[in-house]
Amino acid sequence: MRRLFPVIDETAVPPARAGASGDGAGAAQDGGGREWSLAELAAAYAYPEPERGGGRQPWLRANMVSTLDGAAQHEGRSQPISSPADMRVFGTLRALADVVLVGAETVRQEGYRPARARAGFAAAREAAGQGPAAAIAVVSASLDLDFSLPLFTSPLAPTLILAGAAAPPARVAAAEAAGARVVTAGEGAGVDPARAVRELARLGHTRLLTEGGPRLLGQLVAAGALDELCLTVAPMLTAGDAQRIAGGPSVTLPRRFTLKAVLEEDGFLFTRYARS
Repeated sequence: MRRLFPVIDETAVPPARAGASGDGAGAAQDGGGREWSLAELAAAYAYPEPERGGGRQPWLRANMVSTLDGAAQHEGRSQPISSPADMRVFGTLRALADVVLVGAETVRQEGYRPARARAGFAAAREAAGQGPAAAIAVVSASLDLDFSLPLFTSPLAPTLILAGAAAPPARVAAAEAAGARVVTAGEGAGVDPARAVRELARLGHTRLLTEGGPRLLGQLVAAGALDELCLTVAPMLTAGDAQRIAGGPSVTLPRRFTLKAVLEEDGFLFTRYARS
């Protein structure tokens, strides 16, 4: 891993050296870079600190991957366009978050599992007042979910389901019987993205991460609820008609974001953009 932007003395040309980490970080990499430690990745992706004298405000970041020609998936899944470095960033972002916000269709397509505790982040999470792992919050209007999956039967933190006030009562009862917590985040059948962020913050979840899918991300963008985008650009071309990273409703004017950082490993670019 090497930093391309912003360039600072310590990261312009990282030395090729072997390090030690409980999660396997430190292996030498080709191209003059090295695999960053978990602490370095965590520092690169740290959430904004609260302003002096103020409480922590909710900050919603998205983590997505896209090919050079804009595909967010290949044959319905993101794994084929990912990489080992992308998965390390994926794990780091989860380890920093209080909660991971995800759409119901992504849960079904990707076979979502609970976030796991990682020894390399245990001390940092405890110091930050966080539990062993992030909770998963599923956005679902119908609650048409398989409650026998590990996401509901064996999470370290109870899985949340964000639904509208008009969600089917029988499905709400089934979700709660399975151990999930149903949170009302909309007046009708659907979920209001901005309200979802507020409800999660009310529960104490202010370091928010969404992993999509594209439809949910599009709704968050259209609602003006997204603060940061962490986008992995994969050096691949897929053609076809795969979805982009965000779909659904369009915005009246394009939302402007500011480039904050670019990392690179094995041709994959790891970018961070924040709301301007």
